[in-house]
Amino acid sequence: MSGAGAPKAQPIDCHDLRVAIVAASWHEQVMDGLIAGAQRACADHKVEAPVLTRAPGTFELPVVAAALAAQGYDAIIALGVVIRGGTPHFEYVCSAATDGLTRVALDHTIPVGFGVLTCDTEEQALDRAGLPGSGEDKGYEAAAAALATAVSLRNIRQRR
Repeated sequence: MSGAGAPKAQPIDCHDLRVAIVAASWHEQVMDGLIAGAQRACADHKVEAPVLTRAPGTFELPVVAAALAAQGYDAIIALGVVIRGGTPHFEYVCSAATDGLTRVALDHTIPVGFGVLTCDTEEQALDRAGLPGSGEDKGYEAAAAALATAVSLRNIRQRR
């Protein structure tokens, strides 16, 4: 299982953070699970009103995340899924999404939780989507990581 070795972190109070979730639209069942997981993590961390914005697909996540970052959000959670097909499209979309979301995080110095599933099959995606019977909850994990990083960055900035 790819989740082996994950830290056992407790939710922290993030009630004062402005948080946005940007989610792709492809693979509705998987996306519903990822979004629900991210929203559960926000609730567990006491985020009061995370904003949900949809993007057409995973390729478009970086540009939407950049627009949200420019609006002053403290953390962004990016959710998407790309399932391998018979063409190089998979590699191009995965690379563009990963590189673009990394650029948003670094250019704006804010955490971008990476909840983009890159799977060989739909079954693998469903197993990571946080649905009933899933082995993992990558939406929750991406949100929790972004929130913990936002708190770390706030602490660093307050030491100035």
